[in-house]
Amino acid sequence: MKKKIVFATSNPHKLEELKAICEDKCNVEFILPPAGFDPVEDGVTFEANSLKKAREAARISDMPALADDSGLCVEALDGGPGIHSARYAETAQKRIDKLLAEMKYNTNRRAKFVCVMTLVDKQGKVLCQARGECHGQIAYVQSGINGFGYDPIFIVNGTDKTMADLSEEDKNKISHRSRALEQIIDYLKVLYR
Repeated sequence: MKKKIVFATSNPHKLEELKAICEDKCNVEFILPPAGFDPVEDGVTFEANSLKKAREAARISDMPALADDSGLCVEALDGGPGIHSARYAETAQKRIDKLLAEMKYNTNRRAKFVCVMTLVDKQGKVLCQARGECHGQIAYVQSGINGFGYDPIFIVNGTDKTMADLSEEDKNKISHRSRALEQIIDYLKVLYR
C-alpha cells in the first residue's frame, strides 16, 4: 500500500505535475491538503517559504507533508520577481505582461526558475530539503500553450523553445521542480522501501 503524503499546495496543476514526475518511482501517493490550508509566505528565501508551507500542511493534516516554493529569478531585475513571483501581479497574464514591460529595453535576458522542496514528518521535523534550478532566457514575446505561470516567456537554455512550447513530458525532464523532486524521490525510496 502506498504511503500518503500531503503536497502543500492549493494549485491542482502543481499536484498533477508532481504526480507525472513521480509516476511509479516511489511508494508514495501525494494528496492535496485539507480545506483551510492557507500559510503565510513571509519568508525571505525559497527555503524558508517551502518549510513554512510544509509545516502548515503537516499541522492541519496530521500527516507527513511535502512543499515547494518556486519562482522566476531574472538577473537584470536583481533576481526578481523571485520569491514574489506568484504575487508579482493579480493574474498569470498580468504577471507576464508586467515582466515583459520591465524587460523591454534590457539586453541581459538571463534568468532561472528555482524550486526548493521540503519534506517534513507529521510533527514538522525536516526530513529532506532539495533545490532545483532550470536556466534560460526571458523571451521578447510569449509563446506556447503548455505549462502555467511564466512558462510562455522562459526560453530553456540549449533550445529555442519556451517552457510552454515543450510537451509536458519534455518539461518534466528538465524543469526546476523535477530536479528538486528527483532528490526528494531518492530520499523517499530509502524511507519507504
